[in-house]
Amino acid sequence: MKTIDEMLSLDLLTPEQHHQIGAWIARADSPDAILEMPASLWQAVERASAVMGIDADLLRPPSLDAGGAVFG
Repeated sequence: MKTIDEMLSLDLLTPEQHHQIGAWIARADSPDAILEMPASLWQAVERASAVMGIDADLLRPPSLDAGGAVFG
């Protein structure tokens, strides 16, 4: 929900889209149920994700110093 809240605050989702997406997620009882969200809502999330660079973040290799780990 935090991500869609951020999408709303950045005006990447309309209040109605935010409400519908949030309600769908709240009703979903599994990840598979979330994947059954209507195409129009998925498209809104995909457009907002692209603007926010979420896909690029997920594909970026982890930093070697992630989490403050010290090796050696």
